[in-house]
Amino acid sequence: MNDLSAKTVSATGFITGSSGVAQPARVKTIYYVASGTAGTITLKDGGSSGATKIVIATPASATATEVVYIPDSGVRFSTDVHATIADVTSVTVFHDG
Repeated sequence: MNDLSAKTVSATGFITGSSGVAQPARVKTIYYVASGTAGTITLKDGGSSGATKIVIATPASATATEVVYIPDSGVRFSTDVHATIADVTSVTVFHDG
């Protein structure tokens, strides 16, 4: 049995772990609220300069929401999960680990 956690961010920052503190995780689902300008969500393993694992382009629509399900076991982040968001209102990342 896996324990899922979720964290919502409205600015660039860590989903799991923190600077110098590792917290591996497996990302299962991403929910976002877009903004009036097309944007991107980038999830990296190893902080803001880490390896890019997921990039999602978001539409230019202040009312658009989307759920992105990641198949199978999700995407493994061996160090931490860091989100860089640009022109996105908020992002919620569901993960285990």
